[in-house]
This record gives sequence, structure tokens and C-alpha cells, in this order.
Amino acid sequence: MRITKYGMRLDESKHPVLVEEKTTNYVAESVSTPKDIAKMCNEVFGLKDMAEEYVYAISMNAKCKVNGVFELSHGSVQKTVLSSRELFMRLLLTGAVQFVIVHNHPSGDPTPSNADLQVTRKLYEASKLMDIEFTDHIILGDDRAFCSLREQYTGIFS
Repeated sequence: MRITKYGMRLDESKHPVLVEEKTTNYVAESVSTPKDIAKMCNEVFGLKDMAEEYVYAISMNAKCKVNGVFELSHGSVQKTVLSSRELFMRLLLTGAVQFVIVHNHPSGDPTPSNADLQVTRKLYEASKLMDIEFTDHIILGDDRAFCSLREQYTGIFS
């Protein structure tokens, strides 16, 4: 599967458009489990090794094939800001049926903060209105450590 990371730029009319930043061939044909997604993000984007928090969105079709990946935010060692408007604009432009949010914790501990839980709940509510399934929010820690909020905090996704 080809994984394309997109950025946003303004066209001559000052409208946002997707711009391909990087394309990578990846061995899997789809990413359907939290473990698959964590592995892809670490191998393709090196998230577990980042010194600051990065937030990525993965846009997918109905069969968990990646439509596109976006860096939504890059913050400090302890926090970053995430806007639902910018997320859904990108998801709509790629024709997303479902999406996953992935971010790293530079401390190596993938335990979600209260802010992580709050933003997940907010995005879940927005995703219902937009009719795009919010599949999971995955936090990456050291090496292979990760936390799937859908698996660990089921009440957020209901």
C-alpha cells in the first residue's frame, strides 16, 4: 500500500487544497488494528522517537486502506493543540469513511492525560455529526508501547 502524507496550502483563490508531501510504500495492504496502526506510524513517520508531541490523522476507506495521513499538530514535550475544523476539512478532502488519530508521548508512557480523553470525546461527538467514523485514538510510547483509547476507555466511543 502507498501511504501519502499531505499538507494543506492555499490555491490562487485562497482556498485550502491538499498538497502531497511524502509518499512511502508500506508492506501492509491495510491497517485494521491498533497494533497495525502503531507499527505503521512508528515505521513510516518515526513517531516514537520524536522529542515533542505530534498529532497525526489517518484517513481511511471502508476497508481500512489509508487514503492519506496528515500532521495535525506539533507541540511541546508535554502538549499540543488540535482543531476539529482542520481535521474534518482534511478528512472530507480525502473522502474518508473512517479515521484514526495518533499521537506520541515523548515521555514514553502512553497513558492518556485528561486532555487526551477530553479531546477524544469532543472529536467523537463531531465525527457523529460529520458521519465519518472515528475508529480510534492511539497514543504511542516507547518502542512498541501504545494505548488504544477505544480498547481501554470504551465509554468515550459511545
